[in-house]
Amino acid sequence: MSHVGVPRGTVRKRRMLALLTAGVLTVPVLAGCSSDDDGPVAALPQDISPADRRQVADGSTVTWAVDTMPATLNAFQADADSATTRVTGALLPTLFPLDASGQPKLNPDYLESAKVIETEPRQVVLYKLHQQAVWSDGREIGAPDFVAQWRALSGKDSAFWTARNAGYDRIEKIERGHDDLQVRVTFSKPYADWRALFSPLYPKEVTGSPDAFNDGARSALKNTAGPFKLSRVDKDAKTVTVVRDPRWWGDEAKLDRIVFRAVKPQDRAEALAEGAVDVADIDAPDAGRITLAARDGGKNGGLPLTHGPGSELTPAAALRSWALTHGSDEEAAEDAKAAREQTRLAAERYATEQEGLRAYTVRKSLEPSYTQLAINGESGPLSDERVRRAVARALDRQELADSVLKPLGLPSRPLGSHLAVSGQPAYRDGSGALGDQDADEALALLADAGWTPGGARKPAATEAGSEAEKKKGSGDADQDAKDAENPAEAEDDASEKPAEAAGDEDADAGDDGLYIVGDDNKAGDDKPGGLKVVDDEDAHPALVSAQDRRPGGAPGAYAPAGTAAPAAPASVRGPLGKDGKPLTLRFVLPSGPGSQTLRSVGERIASMLDSLGIRTEISKVSDESYFKDHIASGEYDLALYSWPATAYPATDGRPIYAKPVPASDGSLLVEQNYTRVGTDHIDQLFDQAAAELDEGAARDLMRQADARIWAAAGSIPLYQRPQLVAVDKKLVNVGAFGLAGPRYQDIGFRGSGAAGAPARPAKPAGEGAGDQEREIAR
Repeated sequence: MSHVGVPRGTVRKRRMLALLTAGVLTVPVLAGCSSDDDGPVAALPQDISPADRRQVADGSTVTWAVDTMPATLNAFQADADSATTRVTGALLPTLFPLDASGQPKLNPDYLESAKVIETEPRQVVLYKLHQQAVWSDGREIGAPDFVAQWRALSGKDSAFWTARNAGYDRIEKIERGHDDLQVRVTFSKPYADWRALFSPLYPKEVTGSPDAFNDGARSALKNTAGPFKLSRVDKDAKTVTVVRDPRWWGDEAKLDRIVFRAVKPQDRAEALAEGAVDVADIDAPDAGRITLAARDGGKNGGLPLTHGPGSELTPAAALRSWALTHGSDEEAAEDAKAAREQTRLAAERYATEQEGLRAYTVRKSLEPSYTQLAINGESGPLSDERVRRAVARALDRQELADSVLKPLGLPSRPLGSHLAVSGQPAYRDGSGALGDQDADEALALLADAGWTPGGARKPAATEAGSEAEKKKGSGDADQDAKDAENPAEAEDDASEKPAEAAGDEDADAGDDGLYIVGDDNKAGDDKPGGLKVVDDEDAHPALVSAQDRRPGGAPGAYAPAGTAAPAAPASVRGPLGKDGKPLTLRFVLPSGPGSQTLRSVGERIASMLDSLGIRTEISKVSDESYFKDHIASGEYDLALYSWPATAYPATDGRPIYAKPVPASDGSLLVEQNYTRVGTDHIDQLFDQAAAELDEGAARDLMRQADARIWAAAGSIPLYQRPQLVAVDKKLVNVGAFGLAGPRYQDIGFRGSGAAGAPARPAKPAGEGAGDQEREIAR
């Protein structure tokens, strides 16, 4: 909720992970790189209040909040989003859903078996379908549906508007097996991630022609094959309603219907308090309110709440307000009365909402996604991999993870992989290829790249300059000589001089704006985050060219042996520079109400960089333009956003890390590699893994690729995102699903007392007919 992720329309439905990087590195050096803990990490358990189906009441309706109305119900189109995934998950076949460890497992509701039966001369996969598996119109699910989906997504017919064709482009042919329930898929070249295909599986009526594929499934699905079927789309009420499908052959859905209702993240607490939704992803502040509501329930004895509007008013402030209200200054008294009344109404509103929030609990886990620092290496200082590595090694990733996850009571271990998350069997911490936080190493890397404390000074005037400039230059030289002889005095002088300032607006402002960290303080000023800048005029020692290749590190991950880091403590370091220009990076962050966590993390990162003398221009932009106008277009140096995890990194990670190639117009074709750095070698590792049918060998190739991604420092994973879900206390089998997905047919209210009625008397949103409501399927 409080994080910005890559829009679902830019990636495949189960897309993963972070961004590619640069550097041609050899396999033997990096293959074994890892941090101190090289073993697998257990997944944080789901928090869904699990219950046996016999303990779940039959009937009732659940209203589930989604961010927006689904842009399309075709998950393979470019504008498919998280609402598309949520709705179609209840309606269409997923042949290999992910389990609690994020691994694909055969779905017995649709398949009796599916396996590779031949590898030579071609890979052949044989699917044996469930004998009762049918579409909602009664037609058997069979080979024609597989064939139609393959042809639509193969990329051979441009009339189909598809997001991408990974995997489908490797299929040579699809045939009927011994009977209609067997489907033989033959590949033109080996494909390890074959389980990723045909999920979701659409009926041939949707994928059989370009017109049907492009337009027929955007707002309607007449034929489905899940525990629910589509009933109504109400654009006025912003709801999509699915109802129990009587043709479903598996475990019957416990609920009569699920209503997916579009509710903006900032409106979730109000919607929950009003009983308008039963399930909603929420951010940390809303989770805190629900926790407080549970704590306060029935314990206050009618006393005012100790939190919310007006609670921060001290006795002294209350007395001053009373004095103004009853004072002789009539204008001041009116203002004070209005302010008191406004606070009173806000407090009443807040207390009413808190009463409603007592019906909910917060279920929490870690999402199958992570937040990363993206470092744009296309141009400027960050095109030098030494500068990127220095930025990465300036970060205290543990502090950043702690700041987000610890207050929520979640494990705060920094993520150590770009290609798997904690709990997945493929996860190993490969951050050792880059190295831990080390300010001295970071400064040495920067010095090796030419960025030194004295480098930000303008060069002395030339002979053609004015006499005054010559005298000034001479004076500077004399002062430098004096400083060299008396370094202690030089430091004292520097601490007394005010730092250069150019700050315009406070970085905490919610509006778009620019804030330069390291360029806004006066010497001795105390600012939030402890940012202080004092110019340091000392020259940097001469550099040594020999490489210092340390055990476990990549070539170039450390500065050359003998390179001395600037010795000045952080409190007196000045801005780094080269050729008279300071090292300044543009840090773009979203400004919306749901992105406060990202902004807080960004400001911590800026403070860490500032302690080394790296300035950051924090630019806050609207959420609507953040990705399209800045990340995708490359208009940033540093940025924070998230990638979803996947069970198929060889397929889903490839376009994110693919080496950008020049287009005919001189631009770069980047696919989803928004850091714009990549190597042929990393591409080759992805290609090898995608064709490797031995699962262990494929994982090893992906770990080698991950080590190179770390060493190149284009994407720095910070932490796995928190997953906070507000759920009606009586609901079971729903909440924070972690790495797995929902099993919609098992969701319901606990116990017979909930049968046929929601937990609260409020009428579920989406019930009744709207002007734009449409009957879709019967």
